[in-house]
Amino acid sequence: MDIGGAFVAHWGMGVTPLPRRGGVLSGRDAAARMLRVSYHPDVARVVLSIWDHDVCMATLRLAPEDVPELVRGLTAALVPPVTRPANGSSPMAIPITPPPSAATA
Repeated sequence: MDIGGAFVAHWGMGVTPLPRRGGVLSGRDAAARMLRVSYHPDVARVVLSIWDHDVCMATLRLAPEDVPELVRGLTAALVPPVTRPANGSSPMAIPITPPPSAATA
């Protein structure tokens, strides 16, 4: 093996049919980059694999009980952190104004 130059290993991974449980998500940064999500009940693993055209570039195998943590991480990446207003009130607090009839009664 020549480690002085570029080394690419494809490990013989080509396109295979998707399992019945799973899906494919197209990337937005590279034309043919895809994320495949598949469940393999024979080994009880959820597999995330990154594909470039018909070559599998990387995989991550999760136990089903790890999937909620993945979903929490994805959600946390989308939701901005909650910051408290300077007056210390709850960031979700909505001022309540009494109806006009109650204010004059």
